Amino acid sequence: MPAFLLACLAYLSVAMPSSAFGLLWPSMRLSFGAPVGALGIVLAPGIGASVIASAVTGRVRMRTGPLVAAATLLIALALAAEAAAPSLWVLVAGTVLFGIAFGGLDTALNAHASRHFGARDINWMHASYGLGATIGPLLVTALLSAGRSWRQTYGLMALVLAVLGGVLSLARRRWEVPVSAPDPRPASPPAPRPSALGALTFTAVETGIESGAGIWGYLFLTSGRGLPPAAAGVAVAAYWAMMCVGRVVLGPVAERLGPARVLAAAVAGVPLGAVLMALPFPDPVPARWPSPG
Repeated sequence: MPAFLLACLAYLSVAMPSSAFGLLWPSMRLSFGAPVGALGIVLAPGIGASVIASAVTGRVRMRTGPLVAAATLLIALALAAEAAAPSLWVLVAGTVLFGIAFGGLDTALNAHASRHFGARDINWMHASYGLGATIGPLLVTALLSAGRSWRQTYGLMALVLAVLGGVLSLARRRWEVPVSAPDPRPASPPAPRPSALGALTFTAVETGIESGAGIWGYLFLTSGRGLPPAAAGVAVAAYWAMMCVGRVVLGPVAERLGPARVLAAAVAGVPLGAVLMALPFPDPVPARWPSPG
């Protein structure tokens, strides 16, 4: 299997538990007797661990194949630990382990892609993450609606990631690229790029909005808008699906119109979405979720 397909498969698989956490939290908090707001306490250490792991991974002298396989297996271990967590603090430890593994995997995949994949392949690679993020809420909605507990749901995801980790371990040499002869032609001058500070600032803001809406969206729709759990789960999946479609469609558009125009239009659309969410809605009806299990 080519390295590009392995990257897409890895991104798709790790996106499922990332997008499913918000849907599982109502059941989780009942298991641990925690308030709704404790979700922020649970997530903050994991996010911090992911940031640190992303920064450190660039200095690790390890080939992409073994690194991606190890990170995937570590994510499977984190999900298994969360599924069996006897207390909230063990769940927090699991999110930290997940954050470390995800930060390393994300950095390794993007670093490899920037060196060996074209712009279109990179776009498809990130679209596969959106596809996995779409599947995650749908899978959780189906399992919880069928009476499965959040622990069983996480256990199933841990099993899937463990199998994927084994596949990536067997295919770890597929990431190696033969060294080609140097190009005798003089290198063209690099294209002008925005400042690193500006790019980092925009990425931080965009990622915060993206993940915040994806994680808190389910609670907002059920508690704030009164949607039934199944309908809210499908709505969250649709949110991630639109991001996947956007990455597939806007990639070629950006190549023709230029990334600056597409970026400006996308940024302008964020406040419009916020206004639509704030529009009046019928009186909420209390929503019920399956027992914590």
